[in-house]
Amino acid sequence: MTSHADPVPGATPDVDDETDAGTDARTARVGILLFDQVEVLDACGPFEVFSTATRVHARLHPDRPPRFEVVMLATTPRPVVARGGLHLGVHHTLADHPPLDVVLVPGGVTDDVEQDREVLAWLAAKPETRLLASVCTGAFVLAEAGRLREERVTTHWDDVAELRRRHPGLTVLEDVRWVDDGVLTSAGISAGLDLALHLVQRLAGRDVAVGTARLMDYAWVEDDPTG
Repeated sequence: MTSHADPVPGATPDVDDETDAGTDARTARVGILLFDQVEVLDACGPFEVFSTATRVHARLHPDRPPRFEVVMLATTPRPVVARGGLHLGVHHTLADHPPLDVVLVPGGVTDDVEQDREVLAWLAAKPETRLLASVCTGAFVLAEAGRLREERVTTHWDDVAELRRRHPGLTVLEDVRWVDDGVLTSAGISAGLDLALHLVQRLAGRDVAVGTARLMDYAWVEDDPTG
């Protein structure tokens, strides 16, 4: 297992590190699941990353379509009440959203959403989605939906033991920021930004990911425990 930190604002762009970017000029649609008691930055942090990445992509490739479209999803169209009382708006329900390239499940207080049959059925029926990811305790939701079974995963440090206990088939890694083992998982809050930047690199190229971290004034930590 290797782990390394790379403060991206001073890094040199390297398009050879792209894995999925290729020549796909189509806008990638990212769906972020919302639910009552969601952790604000688990959801809104990745939203900001993809939003900023779209602006950076437009500067680098003004002749191409927008790189990302981010939509917030929930079981009903009403705003959800996040942890701390912040109300977050919903673009689409799980029943009426457009096709998605990426689905991201944030963390928070997930007890209720882990038992929500509509959410679990929706996640279980997303094999056509290109990439599936979670932040923090969102990993519990993916596991309950049967989307995590034997993968290497991570979650918030305070929930590692519980994830191991409840889902013994998983290899739960500690002291890593994120894990990309088919399904992508990350630790808490700021690690969700690192994971989102990794997704930007995969889908839009390293130059866009580096530029996004720089524009956000964020020191991107690249952590690859499977490398």
